[in-house]
Amino acid sequence: MNKSQQRIEDHILALCKFTASPGRGVTRLTYSAEDLQARNYIKEIMKDYGLEVREDGLGNIFGKLEGSMADAPSVIVGSHFDSVPNGGAYDGTAGVVAGLEVAALFQENNLKPKYPLEVIAMIEEEGSRFGGGLMGSRGIIGTLCEKDFMNLKDNDGISTVEAMSQIGLDSSLDKQRDPKTMKAFLELHIEQGPILEEANIPIGVVEAIVGLTQLEVTIKGQAGHAGTTPMNRRSDSLVTAAKIIAQLPELALEEGVDTVITTGRLHVYPNGANVIPKKTVFTIDIRSGKEEHVQNVLEKVQELIQSYHVDGIQTSIKKQLYIQPKALSKNIRSLFKQKSEELGISYCSINSGAGHDAMVFSDVTDVGMIFVPSKSGLSHCPEEWSDSRHLAEGVQILYEAAKSLTEAE
Repeated sequence: MNKSQQRIEDHILALCKFTASPGRGVTRLTYSAEDLQARNYIKEIMKDYGLEVREDGLGNIFGKLEGSMADAPSVIVGSHFDSVPNGGAYDGTAGVVAGLEVAALFQENNLKPKYPLEVIAMIEEEGSRFGGGLMGSRGIIGTLCEKDFMNLKDNDGISTVEAMSQIGLDSSLDKQRDPKTMKAFLELHIEQGPILEEANIPIGVVEAIVGLTQLEVTIKGQAGHAGTTPMNRRSDSLVTAAKIIAQLPELALEEGVDTVITTGRLHVYPNGANVIPKKTVFTIDIRSGKEEHVQNVLEKVQELIQSYHVDGIQTSIKKQLYIQPKALSKNIRSLFKQKSEELGISYCSINSGAGHDAMVFSDVTDVGMIFVPSKSGLSHCPEEWSDSRHLAEGVQILYEAAKSLTEAE
């Protein structure tokens, strides 16, 4: 195992210890105690690698290696460091570690870039605490405005500003970043699917990222006693929600192509065993490689939910996120392929069925993304695993691409 591969493995093993669910995967929610532990570790490593460290008003972490050109835009490398509940050690984290290792290789080889190199570790990509997802990157490019950010609350009613304060972060710092300060954004990520492993190919050069929308649906009925309220007199929010949810998969199947729909979160109030549920809140996630399919299914979902707004039941829909399918930079895709060939690392073109911070940055700068294989295609679970050898190969490609983009000497 070479030095680069060993450092990558060491960093991932260190970061996976910052979890609220030891032995049951990685649970690292944004602005939590575990976030603070990981944050301090990442900042310390950035400093060790000669980077100037700062945090913005969202809690995103930046480590910068200044370039020789004054006021030049940066080549940014990184990903997110939050997790889903009981997730894996590699989703997002591997991309942050890849950025750190690119910086380590710049330092190790005493490279002096013309354009600055920045390593970024972003918050709340998953949306596990505050909903919607991609919060760090959306805040950076300005599609999440200050007012909306400050109004976000978690399931316990704690706002983003309150949660940041609890771990010593300053929400008054600048959030949005001038696109002119960004020359390119590069992200390494685990595939989260089986294609690369089954093909025995270590690198996937991402051509495009799926479009997606996320909804929060609220169904309101009337609470009542489970034993004394006749069945024909009930306005049961959970039964109504269940009827809606049961029909959602068929909408995706009818649309076809690569369209998928998921209900991943459900909350029932007051959540008593002998109480008819008064309110049920659940999420709907719709994805497809073509925007027309997302729009078609979204319209059908809205019509379905509205059809249950009768007989003592009230329904409402809140759109938490909408992002169009994104094609990534043709020039950076070509650069990744060129560097892979020069390094003798086999690759293939691939599309992403998952959303990533890269798709957000593609609205304001050139973006490139590479995948490495996921064992058995598993992700968002404790069994998630990627070979550090593949990660090291991905880092070598990122490093060579970053050298070219920063014109490092």
